[in-house]
Amino acid sequence: MARHSGGRGWYGKLIGAALGVTVLATGASVWTAQAGDVSDAPPRAGASAEPGGDVKPVSATIAHASEKGKRGVNITIDDGPDPVWTPQVLDLLREYGVKATFCMVGTQARAQPDLVKKVVADGHRLCDHSVSHDTAMDKNSQRYQSQQILDAERMITKASGGVRPMYYRAPGGAFTPYSRKLAASRGMRPLGWNVDTKDFERPGTDAVVATVERELPNGPTLLFHDAGGDRTQTVEALRRLLPRLKEQGYVFGFPVR
Repeated sequence: MARHSGGRGWYGKLIGAALGVTVLATGASVWTAQAGDVSDAPPRAGASAEPGGDVKPVSATIAHASEKGKRGVNITIDDGPDPVWTPQVLDLLREYGVKATFCMVGTQARAQPDLVKKVVADGHRLCDHSVSHDTAMDKNSQRYQSQQILDAERMITKASGGVRPMYYRAPGGAFTPYSRKLAASRGMRPLGWNVDTKDFERPGTDAVVATVERELPNGPTLLFHDAGGDRTQTVEALRRLLPRLKEQGYVFGFPVR
């Protein structure tokens, strides 16, 4: 997994100014961050609070598999919700009867509560994608990581009307043992991916489709984006891929928990 850095100026300017976050330079690889020891006692989750109620801890290992088994495919959509692109993605998913997991940035969820509720109403699952999409958050303190995860959990849950995120995806894959255990203690399974479509780089619709077809044998969880820039290519790629994958005998589902 490669960290996502291209096309992220939109987040840096908007969120950095609002929250005063200092983005540190990336260093160790994402695989190193994800492979960290998780044998220590779980951290205290603190008061992520309301709304959400009691939560049941889940596994702190990073999920990649599909609940649908060997022929399952997990569509995951990151960085929204966005008022332009999220509705288009939802329309396509509805047209082809596909359920997906939406990994939402906390500030985006807070700004677009109607869209969060629409995602839930359509039967999709929610995923905590941090407050400000800081791809270097693994280089920051545990206190900072906690704030990014728990504040986003609260924002998303409030925007949804009380439906909690079921997963946590670190921005750019910047997991740490601490962040994984913290999310898991809040009932959010750490969520990875197997196929990075690189749609955020806008390589062309043909390239996005080709990446999925080439790399799907690596595993079932596909990474797309519905925010952070022009997502025309993403929408068109999904328009081609959803019926094609169905014709090939794949079944769309959710990541394991």
